[in-house]
Amino acid sequence: MNAIKKSFKNFLSLSPMILGIIGLVGIFKAFITPTMLSSLFVKNAFYDTFIGLLVGAIAVGQAIISYILGGELLKDGVSMYGVSAFMLAWVTLGIVQLPLEASVLGIRFTILRNILAVIFTFIISVTTVWTIGIIG
Repeated sequence: MNAIKKSFKNFLSLSPMILGIIGLVGIFKAFITPTMLSSLFVKNAFYDTFIGLLVGAIAVGQAIISYILGGELLKDGVSMYGVSAFMLAWVTLGIVQLPLEASVLGIRFTILRNILAVIFTFIISVTTVWTIGIIG
């Protein structure tokens, strides 16, 4: 019973931040379209990977939505580098969520996890495209 009380107190103290994050993500999704996103990419492997990583980290969302958005971006002519980086960053990074994550898990852990996520998102995106090129 004591654990339930503590959990409820923690939830109440974090709920304003959670609601803020939900609101920011909702506003972003309402105003940014796949066509607007696709205009950022220029068909340069390094630049597209970097832009995909950056936009995905800012946008943040659920994995299932990233597949739909990724397909739309590919249809709009965005390179596979940009789409794979965007999809990975979309689910592993989240600039909007940093304050909440830091308050729950600690700032040191949050910074280290996000630095590693950026590095590995870049590496995995490039490796994914190369693997698809070899297989296809």
